[in-house]
Amino acid sequence: MSKSGSLDLASNLGGNIDKSDVLSAVEKYEQYHVFHGGDEEERKANYTDMVNKYYDLATSFYEYGWGESFHFAHRWKGESLRESIKRHEHFLALQLGVKPGQKVLDVGCGIGGPLREIARFSNSSVTGLNNNEYQIIRGKELNRLAGVDKTCNFVKADFMKMPFPENTFDAVYAIEATCHAPDAYGCYKEIFRVLKPGQCFAAYEWCMTDAFDPANAQHQKIKAEIEIGDGLPDIRLTSKCLEALKQAGFEVIWEKDLAEDSPVPWYLPLDKNHFSLSSFRLTAVGRFITKNMVKVLEYIRLAPKGSQRVSDFLEKAAEGLVDGGRREIFTPMYFFLARKPE
Repeated sequence: MSKSGSLDLASNLGGNIDKSDVLSAVEKYEQYHVFHGGDEEERKANYTDMVNKYYDLATSFYEYGWGESFHFAHRWKGESLRESIKRHEHFLALQLGVKPGQKVLDVGCGIGGPLREIARFSNSSVTGLNNNEYQIIRGKELNRLAGVDKTCNFVKADFMKMPFPENTFDAVYAIEATCHAPDAYGCYKEIFRVLKPGQCFAAYEWCMTDAFDPANAQHQKIKAEIEIGDGLPDIRLTSKCLEALKQAGFEVIWEKDLAEDSPVPWYLPLDKNHFSLSSFRLTAVGRFITKNMVKVLEYIRLAPKGSQRVSDFLEKAAEGLVDGGRREIFTPMYFFLARKPE
């Protein structure tokens, strides 16, 4: 687990963006979204720029709060957040039936937390696909520190246009990542192409559930908060993901929203009514301290101008995620296991 402190947060904020350009990058990113006059079609047309700006701006915050794995998890009572995140990753590997020595693809791998965990758990070779240069640089260093740099690697590319031959991988997975794709079918079709026949693709998708009402203004506000706070061009319905999978050629083995029967609500770490020492930085109190720390760091110029605004839209995301979870209109763990026919 990475040990990211306040000075790491300040020095790494902005990723590969020049520190003097962070504020203008924040302004450009915000303009893509509803709260600042943006629209869905513009976000989809410019998804590469939007998502890259988002992760350059937000990655240091994620690593500071979450560690190396930036995702939620189905969670049992008595289980810590960190334990549930690892189990969530192991569950995925077990569903895929990953075997020692196999070639596995992680689509939208972040800084590689799940990649390293699944590689060690299954003794497989995992390639992380990511279009953000800063996250790849960070991931390579963490791979080296974990001792998996000889068996795991990163490739910088767009998951809508993967630079791999057909039938390359024994298994493919995505953890809360393909939600950044402007078109689910196009993304799933590329995954289908690079996966070997008879092998499987599994994912946790961010989706609006059937309880989402597009005519409900509050529902739309929550959706927009999640989109701006998490770099999303749109949030698809679970039914649309399922439809896109089948259209891409996959046989769906099983699918389920795993949030429905999670004994501990997935959004609990972000809930203002919850307090935890083990995941303190994610709590409302922890986020309040981080927000004010960033304000001070920006004031004394240890953090670049615009840092506080990044903290603000991430806080907006937290509020939207909790509201969406409580109302059961949003899930970060619509799971499916799909097979490419022989």
